[in-house]
Amino acid sequence: MAQTKISQLKSGDSDNKFLRSLSMADRSGRLLETLDELEQRVEALREAAASMEQEKETLLELIHSVQNSQDMNSISDGEREELNLTANRLIGRTLTVAVSVETIRSVQQEEFLSKAMALIEEVVGKLLENLGSAKNSLIALYNACSSEALEGPVDQKFQSIIVGCALEDQKKIKNRLEKLIRNVCSTDRSITLLDQKKAKFGKTSHVQQYVFNKKSEDGK
Repeated sequence: MAQTKISQLKSGDSDNKFLRSLSMADRSGRLLETLDELEQRVEALREAAASMEQEKETLLELIHSVQNSQDMNSISDGEREELNLTANRLIGRTLTVAVSVETIRSVQQEEFLSKAMALIEEVVGKLLENLGSAKNSLIALYNACSSEALEGPVDQKFQSIIVGCALEDQKKIKNRLEKLIRNVCSTDRSITLLDQKKAKFGKTSHVQQYVFNKKSEDGK
């Protein structure tokens, strides 16, 4: 009889341990599910912040483009001053929005990013020397960032560097190059319009100087 009771107690302990194990596993599963849901929300937060950061840069670029547009040179000084005051007010209000999304990088990714930025700055530095050549170089850099087959040159050296950057950095670099190309094209059109205007009034059609706002390139 005593032996039977001992056996029942041992069996009961085993059953209790089994039930406790199931409870712990269930609890762990629920916690893991909660963390998975939170991870999705964290990524959604980062994407929303990155989108806001991009929108801020785009707004600043558009405001600068209005200030530097050819139409601003075709109005009276008083109107231009008033419009610039409005534009500067909009820039100030835009800059009050502080959005920052930090990218987690390995040491190797930091090195690749540094090399990529150095190559871009090298091309930007040549814009005033030769606009056409620098434009082609920017297009080659931009094409190197695309996974699709694009027309035009591809900078193979830059391509080998960009693949080593963090994915978020690759997207930011591509966006920056796209903005630089747009600004260069806009500058090129402005020069053409000035050439045509000078030719119309019997002046030389060669423009020796033009304004290129580097801050507007970076959307700052």
